[in-house]
Amino acid sequence: MTRRYLMCRPTYFTVSYQINPWMDTSRPVDTARAISQWERLRDVHRDLGHEVVLIEPLTGLPDMVYAANGATVVDGTAYSALFKHPERAAEGPAYLAWFAEHDFATREARHINEGEGDLLLAGDRILAGYGFRSERSSHAEIASLWHREVVSLELVDPRFYHLDTALTVLRGDDGAGPDQTPVDVAYYPEAFSPESRARLEALFPDALRATEADAVVLGLNSVSDGEHVVINPAATDYAGALRDRGYEPVPVDTSELLLGGGGAKCCTLVLRS
Repeated sequence: MTRRYLMCRPTYFTVSYQINPWMDTSRPVDTARAISQWERLRDVHRDLGHEVVLIEPLTGLPDMVYAANGATVVDGTAYSALFKHPERAAEGPAYLAWFAEHDFATREARHINEGEGDLLLAGDRILAGYGFRSERSSHAEIASLWHREVVSLELVDPRFYHLDTALTVLRGDDGAGPDQTPVDVAYYPEAFSPESRARLEALFPDALRATEADAVVLGLNSVSDGEHVVINPAATDYAGALRDRGYEPVPVDTSELLLGGGGAKCCTLVLRS
């Protein structure tokens, strides 16, 4: 199934502040290399048959490259991000303006949420992370907006500060519903509280459970179209497990972008009509 993605070129990418464990302001960032890796990711999406549209990067917003954090789009409605940290606050309005200009219905968030970083569509449910960035109070707002069950999942390991760093929806995130597209997910259990882990086990008993080695290279920050999974090449066990389940792993190096705490998924926002 052809997907439509929104991406943002890392023209101004750098690490000038530290708001997650992956960021280190003392380590130099090669912006040209980040751009080259981003261009490769964009080209891979297109080579797989998907449409990529772009939002212009804004100076002073180095993390704007992580487009998935800018909003969540379900049923043609864009729900804006409202960032926890002031360093990223201007990204929410910038993305919301883009959606308004491109004829999407828009909803401005009243509660802190960090877009598709913490909100993942899985069949007729929305998996909603909280604990480090997004507030659980946003979940009622989301349920009211899209009239879908929201499954609240508490993150407890700061290395996995967004849900999309600890869980991938491999199949069933297209909005068609579970009857049309059976849901399949992969996740790292130790990123979640015991209660949330039990909820995931109940909902997805056959899920792929990632190893810590693959999780700590943000292997789960991957992009799946239901057949191909764009992943960090360092996540070798994850790649093998995906093949065993019938998926085709597509390795793309995003190591420079990982210096800001994001990989392929962070750079890719799904636009669902």
